[in-house]
Amino acid sequence: QVQLVESGGGLVQAGGSLRLSCVASGRTIRTYVMTWFRQAPGEEREFVAGISWSGATTHYADSVKGRFTISRDNAKNTVYLQMDSLKSEDTAVYYCAARDNIVVRTTTFEYDYWGQGTQVTVSS
Repeated sequence: QVQLVESGGGLVQAGGSLRLSCVASGRTIRTYVMTWFRQAPGEEREFVAGISWSGATTHYADSVKGRFTISRDNAKNTVYLQMDSLKSEDTAVYYCAARDNIVVRTTTFEYDYWGQGTQVTVSS
């Protein structure tokens, strides 16, 4: 079992930055694909960014390309999401997810483990 705990969310003005962290426990995530999803009120949970086990491959939703950066530190069992140039439409609960596979997928049912989420609110 893998437990995931997100942190770093908060209230920020449009154009600002936040850095989310996701710490894993229970077992090493060294071989896991790690991904960030988000869910706005009344909306479905959507893919934001994913990273391969080595960090060599990353994928981003078109809506965040050039603004968000996903990274990982396997020694710390931690994944990060650096969010810059934030927009009001980025407001959502952000979830970290883990998948015991080598391929980044963008659909929620592909992921085995989820965190509880962290709220990000961007004021315009």
